[in-house]
Amino acid sequence: MIETPYLLFLGDARDGLAAKVAQGIKDWRPELAIGQLRLPGCKADLGLPDLAIGQAVEMGVKTLVIGVANRGGVISPAWKSVLLQALNAGLDLASGLHNLLHDEADLAVKAKTLGRTLHDVRVPTVAYPIANGRKRTGKRILAVGTDCSVGKMYTALCMEKAMRAQRRKATFRATGQTGILITGDGVPLDAVIADFMAGSIEFLTPDNDPDHWDLIEGQGSLFHASYSGVTLALIHGGQPDALVLCHEPNRPYMRGLPDYELPSLEALRDLSLTMARMVNPACEVVGISLNTSAMSAEDAMALCAETERRMGLPTVDPFRQGADRLIAVLEGL
Repeated sequence: MIETPYLLFLGDARDGLAAKVAQGIKDWRPELAIGQLRLPGCKADLGLPDLAIGQAVEMGVKTLVIGVANRGGVISPAWKSVLLQALNAGLDLASGLHNLLHDEADLAVKAKTLGRTLHDVRVPTVAYPIANGRKRTGKRILAVGTDCSVGKMYTALCMEKAMRAQRRKATFRATGQTGILITGDGVPLDAVIADFMAGSIEFLTPDNDPDHWDLIEGQGSLFHASYSGVTLALIHGGQPDALVLCHEPNRPYMRGLPDYELPSLEALRDLSLTMARMVNPACEVVGISLNTSAMSAEDAMALCAETERRMGLPTVDPFRQGADRLIAVLEGL
């Protein structure tokens, strides 16, 4: 178990999206997020107190969490002095990066010498099966996006929260490092060997009560040249009964791919349904989730209304407006 509370390390994040791991923890487990630690030049700010290592220890922090999700998931040499200082001060380290803490010799030696723990949450701990495509009992919904980091995890978490408020059976199923750090469980999908990715999602969403919904955290995008494989594994392993389309307006291009424009919501709807109906012919698109965090409330409401008219689907920003309208359409499925 990762000891709490946390100091969230934002490093030299180039923008708010690069600190999405820390942002997710702050938004969904605020009681665990005591403060943030930023290096010079960091462009992200969670609105938490900026704390030095010593201050954090005095306030009861137990673990420094690397809250950055950079391209390639690497531990920057510029971070090393802070990470070593944290270990020397008595803190454990937790990371969801591909570049494992345990593979950094200086960190591993220091942690062993001091009796500290290195938590690499992006390491699969289960021997996942190859997917068999068998239809499972229970219901499943998957968030799919026009791009990476458009709000797929937030959408699933908001829907789970709304369903539980109505005393409906629902479980958020984490498939990435942020979701795992928030909930304490899940599948680090992009670290699973390719042949077993779909099988890991079958494992994550087993047979359940007929009226139980698994809210599966989406990853990547079918349209993203770098990460489409994880999205397809989620679709085929999850066998969703319902899809929610997720989009962030006004992005100039796909995240990390300046030569690629974002697809339309219509294109996302059509391609996602084609892929989903290979394993579940009854799958339906039930709603649209817009990430309007960069917009005023008035502009966000107008965009949701215009999108709903165009697409004929309930459209909300579930983090700002709640997810009740998205879960209402699940009644008949």
